[in-house]
Amino acid sequence: MGVEGCTKCIKYLLFVFNFIFWLAGGIILGVALWLRHDSQTTNILYLQLGDKQAPNTFYVGIYILIAVGAVMMFVGFLGCYGAIQESQCLLGTFFTCLVILFACEVAAGIWGFVNKDQIAKDVKQFYDQAFQQALMAESDSNNGKAVVKTFHETLDCCGPGAGAAVITALWKEELCPKKDSFMQSATQLTSSCHQKIDELFSGKLYLIGIAAIVVAVIMIFEMILSMVLCCGIRNSSVY
Repeated sequence: MGVEGCTKCIKYLLFVFNFIFWLAGGIILGVALWLRHDSQTTNILYLQLGDKQAPNTFYVGIYILIAVGAVMMFVGFLGCYGAIQESQCLLGTFFTCLVILFACEVAAGIWGFVNKDQIAKDVKQFYDQAFQQALMAESDSNNGKAVVKTFHETLDCCGPGAGAAVITALWKEELCPKKDSFMQSATQLTSSCHQKIDELFSGKLYLIGIAAIVVAVIMIFEMILSMVLCCGIRNSSVY
């Protein structure tokens, strides 16, 4: 009875953790879809400068996050069903899926840590190229001005840095969003687009990182509980 009582307790505990895991998968899927369709990132990463497309490395991570969220919901359902049925086969499959997911999450985390500065760097280089073309544009065939104006309107900035913003003031009417007051215009001119790009992507990457850490902790507990429950079911069948 002691073994069976402990097994039942672990079963319900694992069911609760799996339900939380399933909910976490749904939340991650929702956050990933929100990041994918966020107006700021979409406006910027859909830009095209001549034949060159804006860097889309950020979207690679988002697509991985969408896949992880969908798989988490499926695995969470599998774990809940396996815990209720006390099936060693389902629990073993669930544990294997968790190990694979955990390994993928660690690999994605390493990739994200290595590329966390590269994403913003690539976007800033793309902006700088468009900015230079916008300053030297002599015909309407060059879309550098349109690209720069989209950056400025989306991020509410003007120029790559404080020094360039003063130069940009000569073309302010063409490149920067119009402001109602002098103070707003002065604030905009001193607002670096490089800094705004860093803030845009660093904030979203930190959000992804926090979600990944929470999910990893839940997965570790679930792997432990699933193995303990599987062993408990095996021992109770012996007795």
